[in-house]
Amino acid sequence: MEIPEKLLEVMKRDGVVAIATLGANGPHMVNTWNSYLQVSDDGRLLIPAGYFHQTEANIAVNNKVLVTLGSSKVQGLNGPGTGFLIRGTAAFVTTGPDFEAVKSRFAWARATLIITIDSATQTL
Repeated sequence: MEIPEKLLEVMKRDGVVAIATLGANGPHMVNTWNSYLQVSDDGRLLIPAGYFHQTEANIAVNNKVLVTLGSSKVQGLNGPGTGFLIRGTAAFVTTGPDFEAVKSRFAWARATLIITIDSATQTL
């Protein structure tokens, strides 16, 4: 899936990202920053993982994720500010080019969370 230009613009601005997974103990959510997101050449999201241990455990059982992010600095559908809901599948990697791409920017990353986007819907 091609990432919408508006979403790429949001990723360049200050803002928080929420990543939701579902595991045996129910829903779980973690946060990161818009500026931490990278887009691979084939359109996947690459996210540094310092902790994210429960997220990793949940993805090992159910790889479906929901991600929200936004910025008040990007024009939205009805005025200033916009956000997106991303639906996709996820995996953690600790070796290879996707891990190295993230590790080169974030020395503290123990893994890379890779999200393959199924849909990206503008919500604001």
